[in-house]
Amino acid sequence: MPHVIVKLWPGKSDEQKLRLSDAIVRDVTSILDYGDESVSVAFEEVASSEWTDRVVNPDILGKWDSLTKEPGYGPRPSNQQSNGR
Repeated sequence: MPHVIVKLWPGKSDEQKLRLSDAIVRDVTSILDYGDESVSVAFEEVASSEWTDRVVNPDILGKWDSLTKEPGYGPRPSNQQSNGR
């Protein structure tokens, strides 16, 4: 069952988060053929001063081979080329 965690800087409104959550659920259910009851979405706000330590290093650089969309900022592992997505 898909559980999607969105990590983002603080400051987005509850309405914006709800709209994004609804869009994620809609696409997950449509693309993966799950029912609404099978999908959960969470938001984790991370201060910009902590972004590198809490997101870039563990979730981006540390899981580079599993990224399906690379960020357009920051370093990339020295032995990696763009995965072209």
